[in-house]
Parts: sequence; C-alpha cells; structure tokens
Amino acid sequence: MNIKKRDSTAILNSLSGGVVPSRGLQYILVGRTQEATQILKELNEVKEGSSVVKFFIGSFGSGKSFIQALIQQIAFKENFVVTKADFTPERRLYGNDHKGVALYTELMKNLSISTVPEGGALSTIIDIWINDVQEQVVQMMGYHSIELDNPTFVEDVELEISRIVSQMDIYTGGYDFARILTSYYQGFIQDDTELQRKALRWIRGEYGTKTEARADLGVRDIINDDNYYNYIKVLSQFVRQIGYSGLVINFDEAINLYKITHSHTRDKNYETILKIYNDTLQGNLEGLYINFAGTLEFLEDEKRGLFSYGALKRRLETNRFETNEFRDLSQPVIKLKPLKQEETFVLLQKLRDIHAAHYEYQSTVSNEEMKQFIQQEYARAGALENLTVGDVVRGFLGALNILHQNPNYDRSGIFGHTHTAIEN
Repeated sequence: MNIKKRDSTAILNSLSGGVVPSRGLQYILVGRTQEATQILKELNEVKEGSSVVKFFIGSFGSGKSFIQALIQQIAFKENFVVTKADFTPERRLYGNDHKGVALYTELMKNLSISTVPEGGALSTIIDIWINDVQEQVVQMMGYHSIELDNPTFVEDVELEISRIVSQMDIYTGGYDFARILTSYYQGFIQDDTELQRKALRWIRGEYGTKTEARADLGVRDIINDDNYYNYIKVLSQFVRQIGYSGLVINFDEAINLYKITHSHTRDKNYETILKIYNDTLQGNLEGLYINFAGTLEFLEDEKRGLFSYGALKRRLETNRFETNEFRDLSQPVIKLKPLKQEETFVLLQKLRDIHAAHYEYQSTVSNEEMKQFIQQEYARAGALENLTVGDVVRGFLGALNILHQNPNYDRSGIFGHTHTAIEN
C-alpha cells in the first residue's frame, strides 16, 4: 500500500487506542461511501451560500465519531474552517451559569484549518488574513512591499480591514467583533503582543466583565451565555469574507443534553437547537454546517429526548418512505448502522496492508485467517449485544503486532484452526 508514514502512524496509533484517527481516513473508509458523498454535496451547497444542520444518530460503536472525523477531513479539503466540542455537564447550548459561553470557548479553542488541524488556529487564521490584506494593499495602492514602518501604508491597511469587517455590521455583535480585529491589527503592527492577546481573549469569550473589556479594548460588550450564538454566526461570516468556504461545527456527546435532569433547562437547550435548525434551513445563515452526534434515546425519547420538544419532533421525524435499503441522506437525521461483518472484513484487509506498509514487511495473514478471526470475535458470549467494530479492530491490530514481533507465535491462538474458515 502506498501510504505516508504520518498517515499510517495516525491510523495505527489511534485505532489501537480506541479512538478515531484525525488523518488518513480515506485509507480505511468502508461502508460509508454514501454518507461521504452526501457530506461533500452538502458542503458544496454551503460553499454556495446555504447552511446545513445534520443529526447523526446511532448506538455506541455505530460510527458517529468516525463520521465527524470524516466531515472534518472532507471539509479541510474543501477549504473550510472546522471546530468541535463535546457536550458535558459544564458545556451546554443554554445555561445562565457560564455553561453556554464555556461551549463557545471550547469551539474557539478547537478552531482548525487544513494546515493547523489539531486546533488552536484562531490566531493563525487572523494572521494569514492580515498578511493577505497587506499584500492586497501593496498591489492596489502601488507600494513596493509591505511597509509596516510607513504610517500611510498602515493607514491604508486599516482602511481595507475596516472595509472588509464593516460588512459584518448587519449581524448582531458584528460591530464589536470588527473593532476587536482592528485592535488585533494595531497590536500586530506595533509588536504589542499583549494587545493581540487581549483581542484573542475577547474573541474566545474569556472576558468575565464588560468593565474589564472596555478598559482593555474599548468595546462595550463581551461574549456571554446570552449572545455567544450570535458570535458563532458572525465568525461564520468572517471566515467566508476572508476566503474560506465556511465554518463547520461538530457537536458530540449530545447524550449529555438528554441527561439534564431539570426539564426547563433541558427544554432551553432544545430550544437553542430549534433556533439553529430554523436559522440554517430557512436561509437566515450563510456558510455554516452544524452537526450533532447522539444516541437514539437523545433523538426519540418522548420524555427527555428531542422528540419531547414538539417543534423538533415534527421537524426531525424520519422520512416515512425510507427503508434500510433505500435511504434518504438529504434529510436532517441520518441513522447510522454499525458495519456489517463483510464490511468489517474489508476494513481488516485494509488495516493488514497498512500495518505491513508501516512496518515494511510482507504480511502473511491470509483472507481466510481474517474471516476466521471475525467469526471467533462475534461467537464470543455477549458479542452480538456488546461487541463493536472498534473492539474487533483493536483486537486485530493487537494480533498483527504480536505476529510481526514474534514470528514463531502459534497463529492458532489468534485465528483458530483456519481450515474450518469460510473459503475466499
């Protein structure tokens, strides 16, 4: 297999540790081709100015985290800014005790682009944009180069920055956001890292009082529980204006919203989901792709799930004409099924080849042995109820490690007596 060492390392280390790799997913994409095609189609629609909200629903081990990692990988290739956050008892869509802004801060911390895929890309995004603006001013105004020591050049750049960010004034919070970007640029040209740090703190929602923000940056507002969603919308417009395709947000562990015991608080969180749903599907937003990953209980439980909120139930009920064979992937809710055993076999084939390429050896594990391995895994007591594809993969990679490092190991301890296996 022709695979980069960086990709094979990420795949083998991540899957052995029970997590989804952040890169190289194209090498292990099995059974999700339809979903990948739909994701690409919808991201292209977002590029053109629409917005999308999706709910990926499935049991533990059904591939929700893999889908979100796949969304990120496709989005990077399509020049999107991507971020993510897990819901926790301390991070929610609604909360008057800093739980809403905590979710927003997590999103800002995890901002990523293709060249900074692991998060922390906020300052990089702004710095790249500032450099691009300066280059444009050089071209438009006839300067010979970027002249930071020339007050006229700096003024021309500030005017261009103001022109670009003034387009966000139509959005709630856009004016203050624009002022913060101007402050960041002033820190940039003055080599004032403290001013830049304060501007980034404000954008990340880390100011606790308006008084402190006004003293440091001259703005009247801060990002808080009540308005953070407005600033997500502002950010989505900003990244589009500076050349990115849009903003992708992956929300995971939605079961933690379902677990909120106080019904009023839970409904307020669902009310925010309804607001996001309406904003995206009614055309009130451009350039935003938001998805939620959760269990079937989170969706369909009529006492505590999304279906307990009547307006969401009406919007999220599955297309009644859909079957297991004929699916509608354009609808907001996509129910994920775990890989079938034959699909798991194809995945193990890929992993066998990746392992051999990574460690530079010729694999001796046959297709027959892999089939026998899968059969044995699913024959174990309780496997049908509890075994996930991730468990099978971890076990198989462990077996490959043993065989590679110990050539004399008794293979029947792993694969059993392969003459009873299914023929190729």
